[in-house]
Amino acid sequence: MKARDPIVEIVSTGRYLPDRVLTNADLEKIVATTDEWIMERTGIRERRIAGPEMGAAEMGARAARIAMERANVLPGEVDVIVVSTATPDRLLPSTACDMQALLGATNAAAYDISAACSGFIYALSVAEGHIASGNAEIALVVSTEKMSGIVDWTDRATCVLFGDGAGAAVVRRAGTGRGAVLSSFMRSDGTLAELLWRPAGGVKVPMDIAVLDEKSHLVKMAGREVFKSAVRSMAEAADQALMRAGLTGADIDLLVPHQANMRIIDATARYAGVPMDRVFVNVDRYGNMSSATVPIALDEAAEQGRLKQGDHVMLVAFGAGFTWASAVLRW
Repeated sequence: MKARDPIVEIVSTGRYLPDRVLTNADLEKIVATTDEWIMERTGIRERRIAGPEMGAAEMGARAARIAMERANVLPGEVDVIVVSTATPDRLLPSTACDMQALLGATNAAAYDISAACSGFIYALSVAEGHIASGNAEIALVVSTEKMSGIVDWTDRATCVLFGDGAGAAVVRRAGTGRGAVLSSFMRSDGTLAELLWRPAGGVKVPMDIAVLDEKSHLVKMAGREVFKSAVRSMAEAADQALMRAGLTGADIDLLVPHQANMRIIDATARYAGVPMDRVFVNVDRYGNMSSATVPIALDEAAEQGRLKQGDHVMLVAFGAGFTWASAVLRW
């Protein structure tokens, strides 16, 4: 497939992380686990946890304000806000509309998408479509997740994995050549939904006393099966994004994978042919923040000087649905 000319570019990024740090030692006091057990299986040492007063919209707005300030974009200049979240503050209205109100982005259309951990790359493609069609000039893409609110803190198989945070990006029509989106790829397989899901709490199985007692409104995961699907799907996503950009793994200066666990990150890097010194990793400090992991990692990489002008950057993610996605950027 021939590489296409870029349509959009990421002008700036921003992130928000709660102050509270929950370490593996802290978890040892909550659930039957150990630091050694968590590190061996995940590579996670600590994660951030938002307080009860902090919701997904507020975290997203804080990340968005940073990205907007860096891009010199005023709230009234934003045409569309696309928010990825698996942890909305409420079912109606959307988190994006709540965020729009917090930002004062009065001229923007705002809505949520739900693609779990792949959500930022999905949302980036959605924003690209708005700009390509002429419906927007400036888009705000935000991934915000309060995973601590949907995990079972008595289930050591899941509660050790997740953390809270938000990442944001200002996206506009390609022009400067920096942050250009060279390619993207998205896929899903709904037949595997029950390997990683929240069985109840929606309109099909509404919230009631039985649901609360069974904790079936919280995240359930078949870890071994999810791992196998994640490695296979992220490998496909990496292949597709590279092919569509006309590049190979050797051309990638930095791989920014979804931060699920170190074993998945290692396997993805090996398959893509990218050495680990060109892979950005922060899962040890933040855990899995679902769709917020990729934009937060991208923002940290830029802040740490890991990205130079002209570098090729590959984003790749896998999440509940199952969904998987990838994108290649020229920084």
